[in-house]
Amino acid sequence: MTRSPSRRLLVISCGLIYFFLMLPLLVVFPISLSSAPYMQFPPPGLSWQWYERYLDDPQWIDATWRSLYIGSATAVFALMLGVPLAFALVRGKFFGRILIDRLALAPVIVPTIILSVAVYGLFAKLKLIGSWYGLVIAHTVLALPFVVLVLGAGLRDFDRSLEQAAEGLGASRWRTLSRVTLPLLRPSLVSAGLLAFISSFDEVVVALFLAGANMTLPKKMFDNIMMEIDPTIAAVSVMQILLVSVVLVLIGRFGRGLKDSAR
Repeated sequence: MTRSPSRRLLVISCGLIYFFLMLPLLVVFPISLSSAPYMQFPPPGLSWQWYERYLDDPQWIDATWRSLYIGSATAVFALMLGVPLAFALVRGKFFGRILIDRLALAPVIVPTIILSVAVYGLFAKLKLIGSWYGLVIAHTVLALPFVVLVLGAGLRDFDRSLEQAAEGLGASRWRTLSRVTLPLLRPSLVSAGLLAFISSFDEVVVALFLAGANMTLPKKMFDNIMMEIDPTIAAVSVMQILLVSVVLVLIGRFGRGLKDSAR
């Protein structure tokens, strides 16, 4: 099949945009393996010294582990709140449903800096500044819209006749939910949880306001860039990119939709 000129132009334009967006990676990856004692591109030689410096620095390791368990906790809490909320918004018929739906998606619309200032004012009164669970609460608010959107899309494509068949065979509401509905929604649940994890793991603006001395990995990177720039930042960036890439691959693997999971 021959492509039309407009189709070819669209493909070329998208390819150029994608190349432009990926261009920084062609710089970050070589710098992370540089043998130079400072930022230099192209690197004079290859060395693992900046990865070793990262692994030997307890501050970097602490920040990494803190980001990992905060992101994991955020994903769990976002699913705990987002799953029933998505069910209520998609299947419920009650007064104020549209308003609640808009409020649930508000963190995506409101600029993060405004939300951070508001949360900082509240958390300062509650003495939650510098606590990891304070960050989990704030990140859960930011991650909740992703869970609601992804799971809501899965519920709208869900075949309700499967639930009706299970209930017709004598299954209770809870048994139908646990044995039929949630297993078929597994792709949406996995995708929503991983997106919630990514949104927390890569978040820096809220962390700048709430983390205090207990730095997350993005905040540690930001502080190091403000103080001094060395190739350790590039090494950490590469590992962060690889982690996010793995998560995106998992989303693509498990988020193929209800039909694939039903097979």
